[in-house]
Amino acid sequence: MPKKPNPKVDWKSGNISGSQIVIGDGNNVIAGNNNAIGLSEAELKTLNDQFADLTKKIEASAPPEKKKEALQKANDLQKAVLAKKPDTSGMIMVRDWFVNNLPGVAGTVTGVLVNPIVGKLVQTAGDLAVKEFQRKVGEG
Repeated sequence: MPKKPNPKVDWKSGNISGSQIVIGDGNNVIAGNNNAIGLSEAELKTLNDQFADLTKKIEASAPPEKKKEALQKANDLQKAVLAKKPDTSGMIMVRDWFVNNLPGVAGTVTGVLVNPIVGKLVQTAGDLAVKEFQRKVGEG
């Protein structure tokens, strides 16, 4: 069977400065404007390294039937952590998913959550969010 040529793709847009475009499967989105979330370059690199380690652990240890969902959950965790107002309940839901579905990776997820840099970000969500986050992370 002859190989089909790749289709031509034309794309036009307006001003997209300060935006991200992601194409393909299995991509990790890294927040580009760390000033919006108050992290130094070193802190952002540390977090991104942890997310990369999490992805590697999933790739190496998740069974094929759970790998795609686990990678999506890792991406959800990254979005929840790096949001302008961190989504603490989203972080906990992701951690709980790993505890229930891939316990061998749950420790790596918890390692991300207990990182002092994540604590710094959670503080921006307010005192109530901090207390709830501390209570729930301690449960896992």
